[in-house]
Amino acid sequence: MNKLAIDDIDIAGKRVLVRVDFNVPIDEGKVADENRIVASLPTIKKILDSGGSAVLMSHLGRPKGEPDPAFSLKPVAYNLSQHLDRPVKFADDCISEDALKQALSLEPGEVLLLENLRFYPGEKKNDADFAEKLSKLGEVYINDAFGTAHRAHASTEGVTKYFEQAAAGYLMVKEIEYLGNAVQNPERPMAAILGGAKISGKIDVINNLMEKVEKIFIGGGMAFTFFKAQGYEIGKSLLEEDRIDMAKQLLDDAKNKELEIRLPVDVVCAKDLSEDAESRTVPVDQIPSDMAGYDIGPETLQKFKQDLSDCRTIVWNGPMGVFEKEKYAGGTVEIAKVLAELTSGGATTIIGGGDSASAVKKAGVGDKLSHISTGGGASLEFLEGKTLPGLAALTDK
Repeated sequence: MNKLAIDDIDIAGKRVLVRVDFNVPIDEGKVADENRIVASLPTIKKILDSGGSAVLMSHLGRPKGEPDPAFSLKPVAYNLSQHLDRPVKFADDCISEDALKQALSLEPGEVLLLENLRFYPGEKKNDADFAEKLSKLGEVYINDAFGTAHRAHASTEGVTKYFEQAAAGYLMVKEIEYLGNAVQNPERPMAAILGGAKISGKIDVINNLMEKVEKIFIGGGMAFTFFKAQGYEIGKSLLEEDRIDMAKQLLDDAKNKELEIRLPVDVVCAKDLSEDAESRTVPVDQIPSDMAGYDIGPETLQKFKQDLSDCRTIVWNGPMGVFEKEKYAGGTVEIAKVLAELTSGGATTIIGGGDSASAVKKAGVGDKLSHISTGGGASLEFLEGKTLPGLAALTDK
């Protein structure tokens, strides 16, 4: 990575303004999933252990550009203090005089968490005045929020203009190293597994990865648009009518590149998603007209497992079915287990955040994979070959 990283800068005795990703679920005033908080700890501890103080800023949820107690970061301050085993100060605002006063009074080893950035419309608008006010809270800037690196917001892009040194934290470095190696220098053969509801959200990823991988596996709701493009009837399954020609083109392009796009051969169908609806497994060209496909079938799973067996680098983004429903989680969970097995055999497996990250945790194999990205949207855009504004804004080495 050709950007300054935390180990490249002197943070002793300095106030370090850190963009973290504490966009975590809050349930009854408590943090319900602390993974993103835990992921930020190496960077925060490095600052404190080096004799610096940390001013942390993040967004949470989608408040409408004004204060909303439902989206307060206060519960995160308590959770973080438990992990750091020291008090975490909290500012009720992110750019007020009081927030500045608290930041300026920090002693080495102390931590201040600012209130939700998105309580101000200036955050998402990348407002220069808002960014400048944030910059006054620190002497050095570090971005450790990979999950927001694909957004040019005030706290990720605008604020860097007011610092001589803007560096990547440990989490950002780790994300870019794994995803960068997968895209630029993978051990081969390389495969991509793509799922989720819609083909439209993955078009650019497929096009970009076609130049880089030997195999592409398709699952989830997006598979049915490909089936339709092949002339199959898909019953009531999810279909993007306006993407059928695009799916045909992708299949043709893959053929021309001698790259096979591997589609499911059987699916689990039902009349609806209710738990008591009768389900059955059918070949993909025999989906009943009154049913919809909700998961990949056992034959597909076996074929995918066989075809993945020789792959040395695998990137996965998007579930194989409606995995939120226990009844249709089988395909997604089993793919997660297959990847865990391949990882133990020396393959590099990279999970592209979002639903895929939730799925590997559900399968109980989160610690058995090479890397689980903390940023679904950011990892997708990186795999599409796009420049991430939050990364581009950091100081070059």
